Amino acid sequence: MGVTFTDVEDDDDFGETHEINVTPFIDVILVLLIIFMVAAPLSTVDLPVDLPSSSATAQKRPDKPTYITIKSDLAVAIGETAVRRADLVRTLDVADGNKDRRIFLRADRTVPYGEMMDVLELLRTGGYLKVALVAQEAAPGTGSQAAPAASAAKP
Repeated sequence: MGVTFTDVEDDDDFGETHEINVTPFIDVILVLLIIFMVAAPLSTVDLPVDLPSSSATAQKRPDKPTYITIKSDLAVAIGETAVRRADLVRTLDVADGNKDRRIFLRADRTVPYGEMMDVLELLRTGGYLKVALVAQEAAPGTGSQAAPAASAAKP
């Protein structure tokens, strides 16, 4: 068995080339770069949010709804009666005692998100798990920037 290694140059145009063609590789890299450049700004969450208005359809109001309101001065009221936060669950228990009823939570636009979450946590620890958030109804197709057209649920 014999092997010969020769360094013979063929002038054949169809000879084997031992070079890597990097042009398709560069094209693929450039396309991936463009995709990431377009997708990167979309993944950031730096959008201004105005939550108090909603374009959701208004739900049927129950016969005797229970409204909890957080006013701009952070005072809490059940219906029209002001209550202390410490007495919120106890007042709800005395009023009806039905923990399966839906509670409607309204908050002023200026109320910090943490304050609203504190009230939601009080309701959750008290056993009131069916809580609906009430917002102003926005005009169709305008989102949250339009003036409120009507209340989603009125007391």
